[in-house]
Amino acid sequence: MLDPTDRALLAALQNDAHSSAGQLSDMLHLSASQISRRRQRLETEGFIQGYSARVDATRMGLSVQGFVQVHLATHGPDNSNSFARMVDLRPEITSAWTMTGDADYLLRVYCADLAALNTLIHDVLLPHPAVARVQSQIVMDQLKRDGPLPTG
Repeated sequence: MLDPTDRALLAALQNDAHSSAGQLSDMLHLSASQISRRRQRLETEGFIQGYSARVDATRMGLSVQGFVQVHLATHGPDNSNSFARMVDLRPEITSAWTMTGDADYLLRVYCADLAALNTLIHDVLLPHPAVARVQSQIVMDQLKRDGPLPTG
């Protein structure tokens, strides 16, 4: 179980994972050793799954962000596994979810330009034997960046 201090620690780490134990102890009014022990426990118990840097897609030359809904032709473990392997190998597909509703999968993609998105859709996704059709939406503007999970 998480107590309020664990939740506050998780919120602080989501805000800035580089915060030192000293900085966190000042924020949460605990000793640095208590912070370190709590952080270690949260890591060991899987509440904290890792640390990463947010990289600016535009500065990396990835000017097109899109969401692609994928509808499978037939459902079964072989098609699903084959599709999942393909998704895992494509760096431009940054997230993938199985969905309820009309589409079977929702993919988040980042591409250099519209031509690259077109290539991904027409040369990679549609030719895959598991795929019946795709629908894509291009992001015009992102109103809210992926934020931290609620901890309260």
